[in-house]
Amino acid sequence: MPTTTRQWLLNGHPRGRGIEIENDFKLVTTELPDPAPGEVLLRQHYLGFDPAQKGWMENIADYVAPMNIGDVMRGSGIAEVVASNGGRFAVGDMVFGTTGWTEYLVTDGKELTKVETEISPTAVLSVLGTTGLTAYCGLFKVGRPVAGDTVLVSGAAGATGSIVGQLARIAGCRVVGIAGGQDKCDWLVKEAGYDAAIDYKAGRVKEQIRELCPRGVDVIYDNVGGKILNDMLACIATGARVVICGGISRYETGTLPAGPENYFNLVFRRGTMAGFIVLDWASEFPGIRKRLEGFVKDGSLKYQEDIQHGFENAPQTLQRLFTGLNRGKQMLKL
Repeated sequence: MPTTTRQWLLNGHPRGRGIEIENDFKLVTTELPDPAPGEVLLRQHYLGFDPAQKGWMENIADYVAPMNIGDVMRGSGIAEVVASNGGRFAVGDMVFGTTGWTEYLVTDGKELTKVETEISPTAVLSVLGTTGLTAYCGLFKVGRPVAGDTVLVSGAAGATGSIVGQLARIAGCRVVGIAGGQDKCDWLVKEAGYDAAIDYKAGRVKEQIRELCPRGVDVIYDNVGGKILNDMLACIATGARVVICGGISRYETGTLPAGPENYFNLVFRRGTMAGFIVLDWASEFPGIRKRLEGFVKDGSLKYQEDIQHGFENAPQTLQRLFTGLNRGKQMLKL
């Protein structure tokens, strides 16, 4: 059994700026305790990455505990039980949940879930993990689409956005995505089944929305914020529902985004705008996972995974989320 483990610690709060790999993280080797009664020793196999992690580093997000300098960097993972002292999992079990950036960890496992899926085990961090759950709950619990609605998704080629559009299509909606780059837009239409895609890098976003959504947008699912959210709000239909999931456009500034300039269109169109935290529906996660897995197995839901390699590359892998390099769910194989 290992007696030490490498860990990445938080070494800086990147407020008002982008992540600085050399300054915001510190790689250390620490002693590994023996599992106490009821605990297990886990060997991590994969780490999962989400834009929200930068908000955790900044301590802007108040729905999770603040992170202090010297804390193990918070994050999700898939791990194997390699030893158990009467713990709730058996040796050889694969589990997933919040593990942190560490190669090995000792835990009581209360916040972890056993990997039980007929598709790839890595799916528990992507389409069956927080990514898929966020897409599902934001769309159906907050957006409430009905067949025939027009659904507009920003950050549509990202891990969450790509699933949102496919779920809306399964629900009988017309789906338009906004993404950066023609190749991402082509993937949305040809592989993910979007009806149309808008390349925001080519400009004329508002004009293209109006051309592609002539009756207005019934449901907006926003992962970006900023100017793109303004352009989407300008094009809502009467009774529109606007779902605020994320704001990746703000992560380089480190401050919360300014209020949308076109918010008063919610009054003119009698629309609603709401944010959400996916943990509010935690009791429903097992059933939602089964539904999502069924869609994957019958071929109606496709997902992408971007897997980097090497524990030493964890900070660079997180940074990929903010430079547009990742395709689908960003992960790291240790």
